[in-house]
This record gives sequence, structure tokens and C-alpha cells, in this order.
Amino acid sequence: MGKNSEEKGLYNHITGIILAGGLSKRYGQNKAFLEFDGIRLVDRVTAEMKNIFQQVILITNEKDHYEYLGLPTFEDLIKGLGPIGGIYTGLMSIPDQAGFFVACDMPFINSQLVRYMVDIKDNYAAVIPSGASGLEPLHAIYSQSCLGAIKELIDAQRYQVRLFYEQISVRYVTQDEIRKFVPLQRAFFNINTPDEFARIQHVNKTRVKR
Repeated sequence: MGKNSEEKGLYNHITGIILAGGLSKRYGQNKAFLEFDGIRLVDRVTAEMKNIFQQVILITNEKDHYEYLGLPTFEDLIKGLGPIGGIYTGLMSIPDQAGFFVACDMPFINSQLVRYMVDIKDNYAAVIPSGASGLEPLHAIYSQSCLGAIKELIDAQRYQVRLFYEQISVRYVTQDEIRKFVPLQRAFFNINTPDEFARIQHVNKTRVKR
């Protein structure tokens, strides 16, 4: 890393990439702007990413809504593909050889875990954690060397992100490794429904009172 990055503790060889998909069919509105502890979810994620990476970008098809963040923002190069389209666009848009991708609706992103993932990347094409519900493709590092495998899936109209893992070298982060930094159930929690959002707010308030 360069001197300036070392002083700030920022990584400058990997770009932080926030995926903001827009309207959620399951939630009924744009989850990015839900407030958790009085702070919008996308604002929480952005602040955390800026504390880790020198370069942070946003992938969204609603660029006007996110101008206030002051981030370089890119629209999907191929619309309507979901997460795999965001990963493809992110890797095509960054100057670095790899990016750390995170969904905008993860309120408990843990900087120590993210830094650990960056530090163990080595020559792997991807670093992917295995959480309580299985692999977490939207809290992962992908290299530009993944682009060929990703484009093959897109061309075949197969849009599930995990399908290209068999074609690349992957460093899987185990549950035991994750627990060193954050409780497993909390690490990759994301908001899918209003009921889930209400429940996690209640749990968080209870913890704060304790």
C-alpha cells in the first residue's frame, strides 16, 4: 500500500463495491434507505467501507437517489440480471484487479472480518464466507479473473452467482474463522421483509439497554 493508505489504514489494491439494487419485491420498497438506529442502511455500509478501502464505488440503476453519498456510481451494464449483473458491472468498472462486494442492506458489516478476508486473499480468484445459512456471495471478494466465468453464465442465461465458483479458485472463510470477529447469526444479516426489520430493531434495542 502507498504511504497515504498506510497512515489511514486503508486498502488501496482492492476496491470496495456496494450493491444497491433498488426496489425490493419482497420488502416493497428500497431497503437502502431504511433507517436503523437512526441511520440509513446504505449510509451505515458506506461509512464502514470508507474506513476500510481507499476507493469505494456504488452499483445502482437509480443513480440520482444516491448522489448525496458522493461516491462514483455505475449503472448495470446489463440490466435485469440481479446480483450477478452487479458483480459483473463492478468488476468491469474498477481500476483494481479485485473488489470487495457487499449488499447495501447489511447493517452489521464488520470491518475486522472484511480486513481478514482481504488479508487472506493471496492469489485466489475469490474469497467467500460460509455463514449460518450457507455461502454469502454478497459479502465476498471477486477478482477480475472471474469475469470470463461470469460472462459465460450470463450468456447462458444462468444468473445464480454461486454457479461459477466451480470454475475459479476460491478461498472459503469457515464459520470458525468468522466467529473470531462477529457472531455468526449477526455477521451477514440482511433485511428481506418488514417483519425481519422490526425484529432486528427490537433485538438491537434490547442489547443496547443491557
